Amino acid sequence: MSTLIGKPAPAFTLFDTDKNAVTLADCKGKNVVLLFFPLAFTGVCTTELCNIRDNIGVYNSTNAQVFGVSVDSLFSLGKFKEEQKLNFPLLSDFNKDAAKAFDVLYETFPAFGMQGVSKRAAFVIDKDGIVQYEEVCATPGDLPNFEAIQTTLNKLN
Repeated sequence: MSTLIGKPAPAFTLFDTDKNAVTLADCKGKNVVLLFFPLAFTGVCTTELCNIRDNIGVYNSTNAQVFGVSVDSLFSLGKFKEEQKLNFPLLSDFNKDAAKAFDVLYETFPAFGMQGVSKRAAFVIDKDGIVQYEEVCATPGDLPNFEAIQTTLNKLN
């Protein structure tokens, strides 16, 4: 996998849980944190996204828009967002276009032999659309380095 750091982030259009189309271009002028996660309603994914929920003020203070992205349907993600009281948008990459563009798609997920599940990965994209940070977790049980994400965001302001 080659790095995206220093390159323009791949463009995407995904739907959020309110059925709105969201594009990266819509976020020009803001920093963006993209958090790819394998599947809603699973333990590590819930821990990851609840960490963001509980610390959303840190991200807001750095002019950052956080998005959680998974291959789940927008309907499943809507229920997950509601149950966990998540305070940032979840985007459905049901067709796996974004995961492919960011090169974070498992051919075969390590558990249960599922195909086409996104890896756990974090990207920080600056206000001009350039990737400033990327982390693809070695296993789905690993969490991204939240401190490194926040340090990157602080440097962008």
